[in-house]
Amino acid sequence: MSLDGLGEPSGAQQLPTLFPVPEPAPPSRRRRSPAGGPGVGARDPAAAAADGDPGRATTAGAAARPARGSVDEAGRQLVFFGAETVEPAVADLAGLLAGPGEVVRMGGTARLSIVVDAPWRVHVLVAELAQRGLAASWEPTEDERHAVRTSYTRALKPLALAWTRGVAKRPPAGFHLNGRRLRLWLAAAGEVDPPGCRLHLGAADRQWWEPVGAALAAVGLAGELLDSGAGAPAYLISGRHRLRRLAELVGDRPSATPPTAWP
Repeated sequence: MSLDGLGEPSGAQQLPTLFPVPEPAPPSRRRRSPAGGPGVGARDPAAAAADGDPGRATTAGAAARPARGSVDEAGRQLVFFGAETVEPAVADLAGLLAGPGEVVRMGGTARLSIVVDAPWRVHVLVAELAQRGLAASWEPTEDERHAVRTSYTRALKPLALAWTRGVAKRPPAGFHLNGRRLRLWLAAAGEVDPPGCRLHLGAADRQWWEPVGAALAAVGLAGELLDSGAGAPAYLISGRHRLRRLAELVGDRPSATPPTAWP
């Protein structure tokens, strides 16, 4: 099923309706400094090249902005990397690739896809992709899940080049996580199960689970790797302190998400 660039279904077909369709999110606006310099969320191409991750976003002047509800330096630093402190960018889709997402290249374009287990996840992902100017489509799978995919687009080529070696997916050198990347991962493949939260991984990506776990630990979310049994493969984030950090990083619950499905 195709959707237009604003995340709206084409024709008379509708997205899965087990949960209400979320209100369209307004486009993010860049805030400029009084001197006319780059606003919050401005990109730094040099920094992106340095860590091998095209499209990496940086935040200008973040260190000067007080964090909400923070009382210590570590807490403030984590909030600075939260989903609400930087503008949406195509590079955020690295969060889907850290989980079970896939990206394929075709000529000078690329397409990202992911299979999700609930209709509300379709709503959230379509809205998130639309915020980044990406048209999306979805279709039911034989196992009663939902495949969400973008169109082939040049906008995804840098991400695909960074995340593939031949046809195989692998994290780029310097891969890191931030609030927006975690928000997408949680929306697509996160499972809140008190007293913990599982972030599911790609079953075929075993050799890359460790660097993804290292990226989680780098933002204060060191997790236990569940590589077999029910709910595997996934990283289990547990403990009150880590769950609070996760909640700070991913931001407010999307309107289509059930309350029990968000930390």
